[in-house]
Amino acid sequence: MLPTYRPRNRRRLKKIGFRARMKTAGGRKTLNRRRAKGRKSITKKKA
Repeated sequence: MLPTYRPRNRRRLKKIGFRARMKTAGGRKTLNRRRAKGRKSITKKKA
């Protein structure tokens, strides 16, 4: 039986990285929300 979760950093960045967030209106809203909240990092760093 295979593990259910096999993380892939490239795939994660493509989905939830900064560039991916900037592509869509909703993603930009997300970034602005996180900036307004004062988050230390607005997106995940490369792992």
